[in-house]
Amino acid sequence: MSNTSNLDDLRHSAAHLLAAAVKMLWPGTHNAIGPAIENGFYQDFDFGEHKITEADLPIIEKKMLEILPSWTKFVFNEVTLTQAKILFKDNPYKIELAEEFASEGKKLQTNDPGDFLDLCKMGHVENPSKELRHFKLLSIAGAYWRGSEKNKMLTRIYGTIFPTDSELDKHLFMLEEAKKRDHKKLGIELDLFVFSDLVGPGLPLWTPKGTILRELLDGFVWSLRREKGYQRVEIPHITKKELYETSGHWDKFKDELFKIITREGHEFAMKPMNCPHHTQIYASRPRSYKELPIRYANTTTCYRDEQTGELAGLSRVRAFTQDDAHVFCRYEDIEAESLVIWEIINKFYSAFGFDLKIRLSLHDPTNMKSYLGSEENWKKAESILRSLLTGKKTDFYEAIGEAAFYGPKIDFMTHDSLGREWQVATIQLDMNMPDRFELNCINNKGEEERIIMIHAAIMGSIDRFLSILIEHYVGIFPLWLAPVQVMMLPVADRHHKIAEKAAETLRNEGIRVEVNTDNKTLPAKIRDGSLQKIPYLCIIGDKEIERNDKINVAVRTQDGRDLGMSALYEFLDRLKKDIEKKN
Repeated sequence: MSNTSNLDDLRHSAAHLLAAAVKMLWPGTHNAIGPAIENGFYQDFDFGEHKITEADLPIIEKKMLEILPSWTKFVFNEVTLTQAKILFKDNPYKIELAEEFASEGKKLQTNDPGDFLDLCKMGHVENPSKELRHFKLLSIAGAYWRGSEKNKMLTRIYGTIFPTDSELDKHLFMLEEAKKRDHKKLGIELDLFVFSDLVGPGLPLWTPKGTILRELLDGFVWSLRREKGYQRVEIPHITKKELYETSGHWDKFKDELFKIITREGHEFAMKPMNCPHHTQIYASRPRSYKELPIRYANTTTCYRDEQTGELAGLSRVRAFTQDDAHVFCRYEDIEAESLVIWEIINKFYSAFGFDLKIRLSLHDPTNMKSYLGSEENWKKAESILRSLLTGKKTDFYEAIGEAAFYGPKIDFMTHDSLGREWQVATIQLDMNMPDRFELNCINNKGEEERIIMIHAAIMGSIDRFLSILIEHYVGIFPLWLAPVQVMMLPVADRHHKIAEKAAETLRNEGIRVEVNTDNKTLPAKIRDGSLQKIPYLCIIGDKEIERNDKINVAVRTQDGRDLGMSALYEFLDRLKKDIEKKN
């Protein structure tokens, strides 16, 4: 990208251009912050009493283009706090930021690319008039100042920008495709889940069809785990405060916990994680090294008090279900147990055709306050995982700062059908929780030996994984996963009985089938079945009944292919084979 150090500089610079245009169009508006984000940028504004809508976005874009020729270069100047307060006396947000930066000992710096002064550090393009041309404003949302609902609600304008028009067009095309695949829209259309104002935001309610999806996915994971010696456990959804104080979750998540005060005055919390509960099952009695590894699996719901503005369909919710597992083992077992989890992950994701890329997620040594335990323990755990990956001779890359707060992890990354990257499964190594809960085994010398804990998530959050799957498949699930696998379409009322009989035959063999007895024409029924994204539509009319004494069906696929006439038992045999192969 010519004359631009990286995309973050480009996008951050575009946020300045957006702020300048808005302040020209609506004098008196205060701009707050405008960072670069993945695939774009945003700028937060306090418009006062004025309200803008997405209909205003083209007007703002036009003004941005009008301003751009005069923006030749960002000019930077270091200022004192007193000077900053004078320069930005009309903008309380800039003054608050300046006071905060000064109290932290940071330098205060202004920049001006051309008649627009702002408080900002370095990280901008060199030639804004030439480099900021390929942008598009996308949407408007509400956002609390500094992310706190105690503060004022601001107006956030999102945009995107790329070095060239072709890259911008490609991204905008992908965004349009993503709208068609939006799981929030498809989930309602396909009757998979709903949200209720009475229940509350971020708390999905799963319909019968959506519940089938969840159970099939969880059952698949459990079948793979059961083969490897995992045992199911169950835990309560609340806990005393003391459990999370010991584990470290109270300090880490105290602002995100749903808290409960009992009638006796005891403080409890809804669980945001399952691992502390599982440690207490392990710690319930002395353990011999001969019992290890011990492998617990648990599919259960966790709860976090996410802010309303950060909720996003199933991708970010307040109640999410995890397919959680924890292995309690000795250090000598780490490699073997991790490779077993890796095998489970590969088998699971191959069923969806996902290629996996490996990321070794490490702690940030410059920010140890964000992690549990000592630097020594972290380096030891990271060395173990790095050696495992090297020994497996697999390609991987390292990511500083992406570790969990209690340990490093191997993250499995994949891309969906739109090329978007997702982090899916994880293998996390944890030395800290065994230390905090004093989890030991009696070794072959009769001595207490500190064990290690491996956290293993295959889907992680089932809710989030389903949001990925729905969009990846555009709601057209493979046969084995489809909530309804076959729809019987009787041509006329006189064919209803035989259609019901055919459906019953398939149900008895475990096929999920429905019969469309609506008073509609056959083309309308076919269209309904296709819109519901049902893999197979089976037409039953006079031709099918008259062929012989056996039930026959004229089979069509969801995408409109006509597979011709088939005896019901032959069609059933084909279904069972495809389901077994997870087609």
